Amino acid sequence: MLFQWGQFLTLLIIAFALSMDAFSLGIGVGMVGIRLREIIKVSITIGLFHIMMPIIGIVVGAYLSDLVGDIAVFIGGGVLMIIGLHMLWNGFVQGEQKSVWKTKGFGLLLFAFSVSLDAFTVGFSFGLIEVNRILAISLFGIMGATMSYFGLLLGRSVGGWLGDYSELIGGLILFGFGLKFMI
Repeated sequence: MLFQWGQFLTLLIIAFALSMDAFSLGIGVGMVGIRLREIIKVSITIGLFHIMMPIIGIVVGAYLSDLVGDIAVFIGGGVLMIIGLHMLWNGFVQGEQKSVWKTKGFGLLLFAFSVSLDAFTVGFSFGLIEVNRILAISLFGIMGATMSYFGLLLGRSVGGWLGDYSELIGGLILFGFGLKFMI
């Protein structure tokens, strides 16, 4: 498959939007106080989940695309729009809540799973449409790990005002790309 800059940019923006949950919650977790070694461990775990979850979603979506045929692109776009709306809803309704996630053991896995759940559903939509899946998964993992790292660091050093807006921005981006697929 020939490398396409337009698709790379689109996937990079989607990866950025998906990583906003990790960034946002990372700020809240970082504000509680977290050591640098723990920040690295949490970031790597989130990056791995941002790779694993879309792979599972792509497999399920690719299987279902054979069943739904021509309407697969509309379903994929609709899923992205729903995720974006969900992120917007969470940003408005739960914007003032602080994160109480634990960053060890089962709490770390639950934290990584929760911020990677959107990556599963986007992976599902990518199983329904034609996209460079290896590039998408790689960007999701890199961006998820990077944004969670910076969110944890930022939360460790400043207040939580940016966390409220980051989920709203991510939701708007996903909704916009879902709408693009629908049109």
